[in-house]
Amino acid sequence: MNFKEKEKRLIELYVEFETQALQYKEKAICKPGCAYCCIHFGSVDIITLEGLIIRKRINDFAEPLKKEVKKKITKNRKLKERQQTAQCPFLKKDKTCLIYDVRPFSCRQLYSLRECDGHGPTVHRKAVDLAKNTVEKLQQLDYTGYSGHISFILYLLDKPDFRKLYLAGGLDPGKIMDFGKSHGIIINYRQA
Repeated sequence: MNFKEKEKRLIELYVEFETQALQYKEKAICKPGCAYCCIHFGSVDIITLEGLIIRKRINDFAEPLKKEVKKKITKNRKLKERQQTAQCPFLKKDKTCLIYDVRPFSCRQLYSLRECDGHGPTVHRKAVDLAKNTVEKLQQLDYTGYSGHISFILYLLDKPDFRKLYLAGGLDPGKIMDFGKSHGIIINYRQA
């Protein structure tokens, strides 16, 4: 399956989840400007395929914005490396998402049935089960990729050798072993 086919299937999986989870999300109170999860949740995991799509979006930004976003991603990565909660690097000043249309599944699955202040989102148990199932499908789709925190995967994709190997459909966990172990990167083929 080539990249465009994988991207199409990724979108299908997003839509499939939204359709199945709709009944559980109908009473969600989330709205534009609600950014509790983006500020306090701190664990935005992605697969390599999502990272490639996000990276492309970043590279399409005008130079000042691209520079600012890359700086925020680096800051996010450094905070996460110190085990600290880090605000999403794509959160704009008005508390909306800079990449909302290409946001990863970990953001798409989040919602809350009550105010999050102080306790985090309240999600229906069946929606959580659907999300876990979708994550498995995403990892199967991105068989030669990895899963991990957004700033860690984007860091790997900024390395030309890693990106070239990934785009060619190759997989060499040994090349990222030290970084992968220290940063909690999961090899998708082991999850499939």
